Amino acid sequence: MIKKLLLIVPLVISGSLYAQIITKSPSQNSTATKLLTKDPTALNFIAMGDWGRNGADHQKQVAKQMGSTATDVKAQFVISTGDNFYPSGVISTQDPSFKYSFEDIYTDFSLQWDWYVVLGNHDYKSNPDAQVDYSKISRRWKMPARYFAKKFAINGDPENQVLLAFIDTNPLIPEFYKNAEYGPNVKGQDTIAQKKWLDKTLGDKDPSVKWKIVVGHHPMYTGGSRTDGYDTKAIRSSLKPVLERYGVDVYLTGHEHSLQYIKPEGKTHHFISGAASEKTPVKLIPDAQVVASEYGFMLFSVNKDLLRVQFINDEGYVIYNTIIKK
Repeated sequence: MIKKLLLIVPLVISGSLYAQIITKSPSQNSTATKLLTKDPTALNFIAMGDWGRNGADHQKQVAKQMGSTATDVKAQFVISTGDNFYPSGVISTQDPSFKYSFEDIYTDFSLQWDWYVVLGNHDYKSNPDAQVDYSKISRRWKMPARYFAKKFAINGDPENQVLLAFIDTNPLIPEFYKNAEYGPNVKGQDTIAQKKWLDKTLGDKDPSVKWKIVVGHHPMYTGGSRTDGYDTKAIRSSLKPVLERYGVDVYLTGHEHSLQYIKPEGKTHHFISGAASEKTPVKLIPDAQVVASEYGFMLFSVNKDLLRVQFINDEGYVIYNTIIKK
């Protein structure tokens, strides 16, 4: 019998016992540092999620570090993986939550560029289309529809691009249709239309597309509390065949309030960045490379043949750094 060694790392920062980070093997562990690995030729962007709490529960601290990181690497944009406004989304484009949970929190100049946003389950409790409509009011809020896609040039080179598909995972969960809070806003969604759109988007044969990344709210694997949850199983059943069929490189989500990197069999690497204000317990599942109960976000740096992801916590420490090669 071969026994795998699991490393549980109690991170010590500034003399205090900090949050728990669990890695698959000792070789993956590294000392936390405030020195970012920077690549000015890469497409640099921040990925965060599960954040809108009027600044509470470390939201302000994470926002401050996001600003510092974005300034340091000249990040081109921010991605939100959903659950943008707690506890129950927004009711209109004039909802005060846009001011108190977004505009007044992410104030650093380096965060005034584009934010590409998807909807989480909490956003479905009120009026999800108000977040779509807010794109017409805010210069930086980009959600032209409940699902959409965009290509980004790497280092300004149109011959080397990243395709990002932003999807709405809420209608893909059958149990939501019977839910009193989510049901009214999922019943009108055409899941067949979204799946056809995703097929067409990911089937793009443009040779300039070097990486394919899908962004949604709900993960299909997690070392958080929803490992065997109905939502996790539903997303895995619905999306896994699609991601495999088109060789998607990364599936980026939130929902779990932690930072995770999971690599199951197949091509797709799974990242969960849902700790931009609350953090919850984690455990190591078989395919997880690292799970961290930390407040924070991720920095993606993408080149033609290399994709780097750094986990950064609310004190500005890089707690995990990994590379994916083509």
